[in-house]
Amino acid sequence: MIKKYILPLLLISFCSSCASKKIEDISYLEKENTKDALKLNVFHPREKKAEKLPVVIFVHGGYWTEGDKDTYGFLGRNFSKNDVVTVIPSYTLSPHANYDTMATEIAKALEWTVNNIETYKGDPEQIYLMGHSAGGHLIALISTNPKYLENTKAIKGVILNDAAGLDMYTYLQNNPPTTKYNYKTTWTEDPEQWKKASPLYFVDKNTPPFLIYIGEKTYASIKKQNAIFIAKLNEFQAEVKPIFLDKKHVPMMSQYFFPWTKRYDEIMAFIKKN
Repeated sequence: MIKKYILPLLLISFCSSCASKKIEDISYLEKENTKDALKLNVFHPREKKAEKLPVVIFVHGGYWTEGDKDTYGFLGRNFSKNDVVTVIPSYTLSPHANYDTMATEIAKALEWTVNNIETYKGDPEQIYLMGHSAGGHLIALISTNPKYLENTKAIKGVILNDAAGLDMYTYLQNNPPTTKYNYKTTWTEDPEQWKKASPLYFVDKNTPPFLIYIGEKTYASIKKQNAIFIAKLNEFQAEVKPIFLDKKHVPMMSQYFFPWTKRYDEIMAFIKKN
């Protein structure tokens, strides 16, 4: 049964690759030990149809403790078919970093993109952030908490895909951090840090536009935190309504493997609107 799907999936991957060019392992943030430099991958259409193309920076999830930028090449290839440039950065994972270091690094990836994306056919004035799970938390945090970006005007829009961590302050009060998933390292044991880590408490009139996806079968904490976040967001962006999908947490990301999913159409409409 599985074998009959292998060839179609390989053909999808091959055809998508033909439409895109990948530039991998570009250093965007040097560290004291050069082998630990943070890197990113860029995907752009082989044949551009405009002078400058919109850009999506995608940040992966994985409980803030796992994940790899190289897993998500399918996203870059499929966005290329829609004439979008995709940037997929790595970031330091827990226990080697906490949420603050991770968010600072993603902000640096954004800065790199603003300064360099024209080289890869992208428009530095059309940059959108997209993240799944923990990655959704990190992009929401740098888009709201002014600590990371004094001016969020470089962000034209934010796409949350089953984002976690939007209100860690309340969550960790009810579920104190333990060593599981390195939460003591990621969040510390200081409630003030939990609040600083929570995008909910920084939403205001300057917050960029949001497009939000939520899995109907995802974790209860994700559904609850998204609901609270959207309620706050609606004070400033009344038009934002979540898109609910009949999926669990991981399939909320794996659906993007298929170029025909409606998600690409929805995201392109969001990009054109903003």
